[in-house]
Amino acid sequence: MPEKKQSAWRFLWRSQDIRKKLLITLALLMLFRIAAIVPVPGADLEALAIFFQSQGGQCGFIGFLILLSGGTISNFSLLSMGVYPYITAQIILQLLIPIIPSLQRRMQEDQREGRRWMEKWTYYLAVPMAVLSAIGQINIFNSLSIQALGRPILQFNLFSRELWLPSLSVLLVMTAGTMFAIWIGELISEYGIRGQGLSLVIFAGIVSQIPANIQTLLLDEQNRWVLLAAMLFVIVLTVLAIVYVQQGRRNVPIMYPQKSQVFYAIQRGKSVKMPQPTLPLMVNLSGMIPLIFASAILQFPAIIASYFISSETQWVQAISTSIQSFFNPTGINSWGYWVLYFIMVVSFTYFYTTVIFEQQNYGDNLKRSGAQIPGVHSGAATQKYLSRIQSRITLPGALLLGTVAIMPFLLQLVIPAAANSIGLFLVSSSGLLIVVGVVRDTFMNIEAELKLHGYQEKLLIS
Repeated sequence: MPEKKQSAWRFLWRSQDIRKKLLITLALLMLFRIAAIVPVPGADLEALAIFFQSQGGQCGFIGFLILLSGGTISNFSLLSMGVYPYITAQIILQLLIPIIPSLQRRMQEDQREGRRWMEKWTYYLAVPMAVLSAIGQINIFNSLSIQALGRPILQFNLFSRELWLPSLSVLLVMTAGTMFAIWIGELISEYGIRGQGLSLVIFAGIVSQIPANIQTLLLDEQNRWVLLAAMLFVIVLTVLAIVYVQQGRRNVPIMYPQKSQVFYAIQRGKSVKMPQPTLPLMVNLSGMIPLIFASAILQFPAIIASYFISSETQWVQAISTSIQSFFNPTGINSWGYWVLYFIMVVSFTYFYTTVIFEQQNYGDNLKRSGAQIPGVHSGAATQKYLSRIQSRITLPGALLLGTVAIMPFLLQLVIPAAANSIGLFLVSSSGLLIVVGVVRDTFMNIEAELKLHGYQEKLLIS
């Protein structure tokens, strides 16, 4: 009898193991979003609400912080820093590996042990990074709030006799909130969708802002339909571009000495040509990291200048005001900021891709396995050849990241009515890179689970 066909979703739900993983993932994400509502003790929520109104909601650096926190910073939540201290610690360790020879040897000699070492020290480094991020976040908001409202959002001073204990408590609570978010992500990776925990935590935070973003657009009665259409156009165009570039691969042919370059298999008495093995090189190897790097560095001068903008010295105040004006993406003459932003995103894409690619050490790995690229000597020559190819194919990925980064400015040039919502489009266009990447990886993970449970694509019906 012919095998009965069934849809992928029905098979997915009927599989007890996969259904359990999906339910655990949803439950843990709900727990994360519930914890995100709890504010930091001592935060002046009324002053925070007035501050966001005075800053125009999701503009400039505030919009970037909202993107990184997944909206939790809007009520100064315990999870205001999200899991980004962990990601920052991971990036720092990855950048240190090619700089410190002993670390590079450790990663090359035993990659499995090297990954365990990386995971362990990433957790250790995430704690001080969370403490530093909490101090910086509190000082930034207090500085901006004092300028706008004349009062801080949170009384914080570790060197004050009256405030050191409450300040220390706030630091401990915010650091614990970050580690709780990391723990939730690890639970999802272990018991839910495998390997997607931290990504889904970030994804949930960004997606939770969609209703508020649409509501913000609809408040502008004069241009709301134009802005809504522009936002939908940007989303569709960006998603198509991201998927096209993220799926891009350059397959470099390789061969093994024990096999001929042409592979044959005897199947039912016929000679069938088998595909030659290849080494796939990704067009966009760096993901969202260059955009985060460039945004954080470009906001640093404005943060420093905010401490001196109230100086009694006239020239210091003038320089501080000029710096803040130049590094404000929503300013009148903001083209300089966006040009610099584009250049830095493209530069960081090449820099981070080079660092990550060199850590893969394809030349030595192929040499150990006996594989070779046709016409290229093994070892260092192979690594140099692959590095040259990776550098060329990185150009489309770097230009895509740069274009997505400056999408709000380009939209402002095309549609002047979008100038007031530039911060909103900043969050939307940047967040799409994360959302699309996480959705793609999650579906690939679920597809792998389906195949492990015996699901066959030929049984799929619409």
